[in-house]
Order: sequence, then C-alpha cells, then structure tokens
Amino acid sequence: MSVNPKSYMNPYLAGFLLGLVLLSAFVITGRGLGASGAAKSVVISTVGSTAPEYAEKSAFYEEYFTPGNNPLNSWLVYLVIGVIFGGFFSGAMAGRLGLKVERGPRISALTRLIFALSGGVLFGLGAQFGRGCTSGAALSGMAVLSTGGILTMMAIFGTGYVIAYFFKKLWV
Repeated sequence: MSVNPKSYMNPYLAGFLLGLVLLSAFVITGRGLGASGAAKSVVISTVGSTAPEYAEKSAFYEEYFTPGNNPLNSWLVYLVIGVIFGGFFSGAMAGRLGLKVERGPRISALTRLIFALSGGVLFGLGAQFGRGCTSGAALSGMAVLSTGGILTMMAIFGTGYVIAYFFKKLWV
C-alpha cells in the first residue's frame, strides 16, 4: 500500500502571507483580524430575524438594529466568507476536496467529529468570555506587541501541548 501525500503550501510562506494579510488589515481598516466578530454579527442578525421584538427591547441588540444598519454588513463577515471560499479554492487546486474525516487508527469517525465539535464550542465560548478570538487576541495582539497578545498565544499553544499529550494515543 503506497501513500500518496497531498501537497501543502510551505508553512513559512503561508506565515509570511498571513502576516501580509494582517498588515493589510491594519493599513486598510485600522484594526487587526478577528473571526469572532463575524460570528457575533451572524448571531445578532439571527436573533433580529427570529425574535425581532426581543431584539428591539434589548439594550444589547438595539445599537445593531438602527435604521440603515445591518449587522451582516461588516468587513469581518466578508473576511470570513473569503476565508471559506479561499480554503475551498485551495483544496480544489491541490486535489484535497472530499468528504472524509481525518482520524487516527484508534478513534472512530463519530468520536473524532464529537471531539472536533466540542473543541469548537469550547473555543467559541472562550472567545466570548475573553472578548475576542485567538486571531484577534493573539495574532493581532502580538502584531502590535501587546503583552496580552503574547500571553494569549503562549496560553493557547501551552494548553494545546498539554491536551495533546493526553489525546495522542487516539492518533498514533
């Protein structure tokens, strides 16, 4: 059985390009990157569509539903849409498109999906408690030499290494 590895972009080049995107965000918008703002816009728009009476009475939501203001008309929403389409395009160009669950030999596809969903939910909750996501807090924070950004990045990677130690048996 031969393994045919798929080609991936050089990680150093990818990091450099990500840095250019971050620099462009600062130059064009005056702010760094952050995907949780897009998720927040989608949630706010959903609440406004499904429970408009509640949104009108809520002090939190009222600023998002002023006349002529649409929560989905945010550059962060367009950024995330671009990331989704860019990832799809990259996968198509490299021949990696397909519906499959990448997993180790000792984990079922269902367990892998449950872990992935649980991790996503925990990261989403952490982004709300921390008032920003990893890209906003760590990446953009480190770009401006913020102590909080540096500490956030250290906490993210440190926690990842600790957690990986306990779950590596599922992958190796």
